[in-house]
Amino acid sequence: MVDSASKLKWGAWNSTGLLSKDNDRQRNVKLVSSLVISERFNQEHSVSRSSHQKYETLQITCQDNITKIIMNRPEKKNAVSTKMYNEIIEALEDAGRDDSVLTVLTGSGDYFSSGNDLGNAIAHSLNSQEERIRDSIIMIRKFVGKFIDFPKPLIAMVNGPAIGIAVTILGLFDLVYATDGATFNTPFSQLGQCPEGCSSYTFPKIMGLGKATEVLLFNKKLTAREACDLGLVTEVFPDSTFQQEVGAKLKAYASLPKNGNRDPLYSGGRTSIFLKDPSIPMSLTFSKQLIRGVEKEKLHTVCDQECELLTERASSDESINAILSFFKKKAKL
Repeated sequence: MVDSASKLKWGAWNSTGLLSKDNDRQRNVKLVSSLVISERFNQEHSVSRSSHQKYETLQITCQDNITKIIMNRPEKKNAVSTKMYNEIIEALEDAGRDDSVLTVLTGSGDYFSSGNDLGNAIAHSLNSQEERIRDSIIMIRKFVGKFIDFPKPLIAMVNGPAIGIAVTILGLFDLVYATDGATFNTPFSQLGQCPEGCSSYTFPKIMGLGKATEVLLFNKKLTAREACDLGLVTEVFPDSTFQQEVGAKLKAYASLPKNGNRDPLYSGGRTSIFLKDPSIPMSLTFSKQLIRGVEKEKLHTVCDQECELLTERASSDESINAILSFFKKKAKL
């Protein structure tokens, strides 16, 4: 509404109709791509950042043995852009090696995350370039894989609404704390997409097949209380005291002893990767390995299957039309 150039582009695109005929597709592709590029330019220049900062879309804090990864695009409801995907991957790699006991993911502002930045999705889809689509799916596979393999206790602080992949990855966390104002929505069918983040496996296991079907297939939005009752959320806190109460819990957890016995019995196999850093609490690490380790291979297989389907969906007319409809509704707001 405040960008006259994008508004004019939108008006030109809207006058053509929404892919009503096959021969309109390329024209619409060019116009919407122009709109996406313009919006991207505005996003990149809306916030000035210091050149010495390592991350552009994240804030990282390390205090009281806790590494906190904060998604920091509040002006875009913490939508996960390509840049943020890659930065979260790097931040998780760093957190897995540092001397913290716990790692926390949360969002800045009122949203946990509004999910995948559709500007990225439509740019990849409309370009119809197999190489770019493949690179995008490789990035998502690597992103999800970092959560599957993360060695330390991983905790989500859901400080507000969560949408799409911000919801589906929660099944890979060890604890999920939410404010009572949070909601959980996976509108994949509305966007012509399919579930990701291993949710096609974790959600039925966590909440049962029927409820998972409602959430993943029929876009049922869950309140924080409903998500807690279904097992997706560990505990719900009043919004007014959310940060303080969860912060106190995390500080208590992070005060557990850092160093454990380095039993040579565990010097080989999958657990050997955790023995490279003596600062990681061995009891927590081994306990997580016992709880999660058995399913790692299964989760990676599920992730691969989901990514294969996402590759097929990326350039489908159904998906493109659904995303274009999203932009049409967004422009009318």
